[in-house]
Amino acid sequence: MRIALAQLDPIVGDVVGNQQLIMDAAEKARARGATLVLTGEMALLGYPPRDLVLREGVAAACDRALMEIAQKFPDMTLIIGTVRSVQRDGRGLANSLAVCRGGVVTQYYDKQLLPTYDVFDEDRYFSPGTGTVVIDHGGEKCGLLICEDIWGADDVATSRHYSIDPVAQSVKAGATALLVASASPFVLGKRARQHARLRQLAQKYSLPIYSCQQVGANDDLVFDGGSVGVTCAGVIMHMGKLFQPDLITIDLDVPGARKSGADTTAQRASVSGAATAHVPCAHGDLTHAIVAGISGYFAKTKHTKATIGLSGGIDSALVATLAALALGAQNITGIMMPSKYSSGGSVDDAKELARRLNLGRLLTLPIDQAHELMAQKLRAGLGAFQGLADENLQSRLRGLTSMSVSNADGSLVLATGNKSELATGYATLYGDMVGAVAPIGDLLKTQVYAISNWINAHFAQLGFACAPIPEASITKAPSAELRPNQTDQDSLPPYADLDSIVTGWIEHEGDVPAIALATKLDLKLVERWCLAIDRAQFKRDQSPLVIKVGARTFGRGRPMPIAARWRLA
Repeated sequence: MRIALAQLDPIVGDVVGNQQLIMDAAEKARARGATLVLTGEMALLGYPPRDLVLREGVAAACDRALMEIAQKFPDMTLIIGTVRSVQRDGRGLANSLAVCRGGVVTQYYDKQLLPTYDVFDEDRYFSPGTGTVVIDHGGEKCGLLICEDIWGADDVATSRHYSIDPVAQSVKAGATALLVASASPFVLGKRARQHARLRQLAQKYSLPIYSCQQVGANDDLVFDGGSVGVTCAGVIMHMGKLFQPDLITIDLDVPGARKSGADTTAQRASVSGAATAHVPCAHGDLTHAIVAGISGYFAKTKHTKATIGLSGGIDSALVATLAALALGAQNITGIMMPSKYSSGGSVDDAKELARRLNLGRLLTLPIDQAHELMAQKLRAGLGAFQGLADENLQSRLRGLTSMSVSNADGSLVLATGNKSELATGYATLYGDMVGAVAPIGDLLKTQVYAISNWINAHFAQLGFACAPIPEASITKAPSAELRPNQTDQDSLPPYADLDSIVTGWIEHEGDVPAIALATKLDLKLVERWCLAIDRAQFKRDQSPLVIKVGARTFGRGRPMPIAARWRLA
């Protein structure tokens, strides 16, 4: 038997376009001799649909598309991720797999485990499935599962536990292989945890597992692909490309050839269109994930050009480099907006970055005259205007300038704030926080440095003619340059210390004494910055969309109260 995993990049809500993606994949699979095609989770509607799934007519449109697909491929078995209306207690929708055979939809499997943590809120929309579906195909009994049904929250840091085990239910119902449709968002390190989970289950039940994963990016979420087959001996087959659509066809042995614990079905598979085995690299994965997030957002909102404020510092240099990888350097406008406090070195570094990247356009739009005029007017009205208020005025003038360029040429502004700044409130509302997307908003400052160095070290592999980020942008002391001789460490602890506090408070939701003990930092210092993180929530609730690459990302997955008090220590 030959099966195919259709690793697709759907657009949420584009049922007609996604239907065509599925049919194109099925045509290719049929040409390769496959008789069964598995898509990712909710491939027909796109994942996650969020409240769009509640709109009148969405489920009906999916039903019509399914019937058309089934009629076009009567000689194949297609297992397609979709949404459907159901008549049972709870919400009237189900996250489903439709089995298309003989020109009709013969049955559905409804997802049983509905995640309601982090960015997931499936219990808001769907009723859980109530039974197992095992289909016969080519002498194999294939148990159908959807994403969380197999992960069971074991691939994430959560206290969520479920009272049922869909994997065990499928095996009890006679499954000799598992077909899993997934749309599992990228998080650094998650892929390894998922592989471990698949290996453990394959060995435990002595059956092969074939998991088809969504690819691409939808809003803040990135899907890395990498669809896999796992042998009954627990050997992972890296068959799907990472961060790219792919069609993987696999020849399977007959079940009778298996022996207990033996590596049969997938080990002797013939894989067509497979990628070379991926060697894990944290910095490379983060780079490719953010690039996919930028390119997906722009493509799916039908934008092609980006505008980025270039300060000569490391954050804007990294954002511009990632945007060049995602959109092409010719589609990037860099804006230098020097003030009277901007150093000559910073201006030179911004120019050098633009030269190395070969940006499509570099504008110089100084803010010093506008700053002086506004400061005079504010001093006249207020009597005094200085310090932080004057510093933030400069940042907001840069935000105004960036958005004006965006309005003039139809580009989207990319914000340059990192997670350390967003955490502590060091980023300025309506200033450096303006824009459509914050590409590095989930990267700590220490990660910004590490990834910048990695990109420079691997520039040829990424397609650059030289190391794109000027060395001075990496090595000089970081500064907002909003007052004379300013550095970030005038206001913040050293970034290595700050990032360990942010990690403890945000990623692990720890308490102050535990963080102080683990980091060996002063208790009062930890308490001060944990309080600052909580106080800055009102800013983060107005932040551009942050591309999620970590376990706890500012935005949808961390809905914290603004008007709240919590005793820190």
